Amino acid sequence: MKTAIVTDSNSGIFEEEGRRLGVYVIPMPVIIEGKTYFEGRELAHEEFYRCLLEHKEVSSSQPSPGDVTEIWNQVLASGYDEVVYIPMSSGLSGSCQTAHMLAEDYDGKVQVVNNHRISVTQRHSVQDALVMTEQGYTAKEIKEKLEQTAYESIIFVGVETLEYLKKGGRVTPAGAAMGALLNIKPLLIIEGERLDAYAKVRGSKNCKKRLLQEMRKRADEFHERGDEIRVGVAGSFVDQKEHQEWMDMAREIFKGEDINYDPLTFSIGCHVGPGAFGMGISKKL
Repeated sequence: MKTAIVTDSNSGIFEEEGRRLGVYVIPMPVIIEGKTYFEGRELAHEEFYRCLLEHKEVSSSQPSPGDVTEIWNQVLASGYDEVVYIPMSSGLSGSCQTAHMLAEDYDGKVQVVNNHRISVTQRHSVQDALVMTEQGYTAKEIKEKLEQTAYESIIFVGVETLEYLKKGGRVTPAGAAMGALLNIKPLLIIEGERLDAYAKVRGSKNCKKRLLQEMRKRADEFHERGDEIRVGVAGSFVDQKEHQEWMDMAREIFKGEDINYDPLTFSIGCHVGPGAFGMGISKKL
């Protein structure tokens, strides 16, 4: 059986990189001032973050059912026998449930994975799936393995501004005003299907340090169990200097680890705004 891996750009894998990896990618749409753009295809991430800085009206969206089935059909028509589709977490978007319904028409040839991940940990799932295809796993076996290990991952995200959390209703206007006055930076956690507040820290630099401390602690727990890990760093930086500073901090704490950097995807950027920084780790299958 020849098995293809398909994901969406919430994984931080965009079409050009997907072609190098042998992964098919569905670019996620974003709506800016009423016009739809597709991630990694029509709009670079730096441009997107500038739109946020300029306070343009921005909202995320789901790929249309037609876009999803079109790529499945193309893949199956190109010589593959089956497809493993790894979309973003069902807890953060309805696109996973939609994909499950669409897959019912494919007689088991399309296996939709709901492994409750997004961003760098979703990328890790894709990497694990690629390894399993090389080892001869079927699409159904890959789906089962990824779902069994869904919660063996964690993401922390720090934000530079409370404006976007206020827009999303996660921070009250009064709380946002007080946070701005006191230079409070919330540290958020994505574990499974939920995005929750984890801690409040004074200043961006301290927030980054706290994030790295928490990630180091979680990584050590994986290592103590004898598990290998994958490490990913992300950010919504317009300035390349800020991106490099964040990477340098991460590499200092995670010496010896192979660390991948991705821009924070449009779907997350809409909710956390420019200048956000994140990190994720997963158990390596």
